[in-house]
Amino acid sequence: MGSFFKECEHPRSRWSKCSHPYKIRYRSAAGKQVEESGFADRDKAIGRLTEIYNEKKAGPRSRSKAERIQKYGSMRFEEYVEEWKAGQRHLAAASVRHLDSLLEHHLYPALASRRMHSFDHKVVDGFIRLMERNGAGLATQANAFDKLRAILLDAHRLGVFTDNPVAGVKPPQYDPKRAVIPSPEQLRAIRTAGDHALMLIVDLMSGCGLRNGEAAAVNVNNIVADDVYRVTEQVVMSTRQYGPLKHRKAGEYRDVPLPARVRETIEWYAEMYGTIDGYLLRQPTDPSKPYPHWGMDNQWRRIRASGKVDIPEGMVLYGNRHFFASNCLSNGIPITDVAEWMGHKSLDVTFKIYRHLMPGSINKAARVLNLNLAALSQGARLSTSDAARSR
Repeated sequence: MGSFFKECEHPRSRWSKCSHPYKIRYRSAAGKQVEESGFADRDKAIGRLTEIYNEKKAGPRSRSKAERIQKYGSMRFEEYVEEWKAGQRHLAAASVRHLDSLLEHHLYPALASRRMHSFDHKVVDGFIRLMERNGAGLATQANAFDKLRAILLDAHRLGVFTDNPVAGVKPPQYDPKRAVIPSPEQLRAIRTAGDHALMLIVDLMSGCGLRNGEAAAVNVNNIVADDVYRVTEQVVMSTRQYGPLKHRKAGEYRDVPLPARVRETIEWYAEMYGTIDGYLLRQPTDPSKPYPHWGMDNQWRRIRASGKVDIPEGMVLYGNRHFFASNCLSNGIPITDVAEWMGHKSLDVTFKIYRHLMPGSINKAARVLNLNLAALSQGARLSTSDAARSR
């Protein structure tokens, strides 16, 4: 750390009592020997040596941070994002395509040439207003803002910004359209309106809450208990191959309830048509390939066009999955469990889509709360009457 001394005729044992000032000697960050003098006592000399030591110790970190700020702060947004993307190895192929689409159509046209150090909450808010003026849908606005926020927070962690550039910015408020859900009678007709493959898909979506692609990847080996189905993969629409679940890495899964009727449909289908490596559904013209999305989509369009089945106005095939959520929530199953079973990224998504299905309501709450309040009021009236009689 360095040393302290006195240049006088007194021995070291007398330094504390003589009036000569202390000196210190140390090596600078460049390795050069340096002396300082004028310290009235030993504690001041040691204090100065400690200060120098701490500065030298912190120096490399400070220089490293300054170098990061200089390097990344001067980068243009597009350049920074391309480097940031290289680290997003957890993203599935479909997520990467979605990210590229947002960058190409929304983020880059507005922000590509902007220097990273120039971002602040006003720039971010201006970007949101630009999307509004351009007529971007609320879902697109919300997704683009989420990606911009992730990128800027990454730069914030590197030290590019002193303050969080998205702090205080009001994000776009995406409010999904109300889900259109079939009644039990309508669902009963829908599940038998197509071929057996579509019936199996409808049962998995309405009974287990599976997405279209997850139902297409149904595997008999994923029945891990009589009443539990393990969702491990999906048929990805863009690649037409099996891939990881939405919002999850390869190998991750979620367990969902398996109603007895759905299990019976799976087992019946496996016995009727057989399986390939446990998979029940395959491409009709080439069994070596997964079941394609168009297989269910084409059937759904034909059923709707035929007019032979009572399908609610505005309902899509995905509405069969909405039936699962409706069935759960209307029977008092907690929304936290429903969100987990449906594989939603956050509880907020589940609440926004299905809040109108929650069994509670303001009117019901008022009636329930009034029960105890009415009892209290009744007690108060009796007490008043007793007091009047006593007078």
